[in-house]
Amino acid sequence: MKSRTDPRLPILTSRSAVPAGDVDYEQHGGGYAVQRTTDPRIAASIHDALGAARTVLNVGAGAGSYEPADRYVVAVEPSPAMRAQRPSHSAPVIAAMAETLPFADNAIDASMAIVTVHQWADLGRGLAELRRVTRGPVVVVTGDGAALDRFWLAAYAPELIAVEQRRCPAIDMIRNLLGGPTEVRTISVPIDCVDGFAEAYYARPERFLDQRVRRAQSAWTFLPPGLEDEIVARLRADLESGAWDARFGAWRTLPEFEGSMRLIIGHQAN
Repeated sequence: MKSRTDPRLPILTSRSAVPAGDVDYEQHGGGYAVQRTTDPRIAASIHDALGAARTVLNVGAGAGSYEPADRYVVAVEPSPAMRAQRPSHSAPVIAAMAETLPFADNAIDASMAIVTVHQWADLGRGLAELRRVTRGPVVVVTGDGAALDRFWLAAYAPELIAVEQRRCPAIDMIRNLLGGPTEVRTISVPIDCVDGFAEAYYARPERFLDQRVRRAQSAWTFLPPGLEDEIVARLRADLESGAWDARFGAWRTLPEFEGSMRLIIGHQAN
């Protein structure tokens, strides 16, 4: 089987990587490989944005979701716990951080950062590094904080939504930091989405009762002690009584949800 790594990619000597950002994935990163799997429809949107690139850098790669199988890929991930969850057949992963990428200028055709920029210690420096090492498009998938309250979960967990709004960088900020021409696309979430982020369960509220699901959604770790249990208990009671369906039952049949997920493409300036 042909390797998906490109021996032509010049990898410079890397500084030792230490986890950065607001979540300790050594403590809270278990289960991501099981709960946060690649949804093929979302993957198609991401891979389309990569254009004709043959070499792809995945920064903040986690357990390897959304890495294209038909291109040469190299991944960067600072967390040992997340690197350990990558499948044996996945692209090779380097222990490094977005802010100090161990690649030469313009070494890579396209780069991608999928639901990770909110975790970076220095967003501006990280995006500048992606732009530095990338000849073509820089693809960022992130949440739009201004759209998070469209989700019915805001009625049960406004504190959780507030956490996510604080963590999500503004879309215009990301565009400005990327520099050059950019475009923003909304990624619609399918009703049977297999990637376990919160909005993936817009039609399946019972899934939030499963602690394994919540553990793969980092925002829950920011709630004060006891609040998560209160939210879950209130949701459970309303599901059992029928109160949730009386208010939000129409969500169960929406074929897709246009929520907060945004795909930003930073094109190379001419």
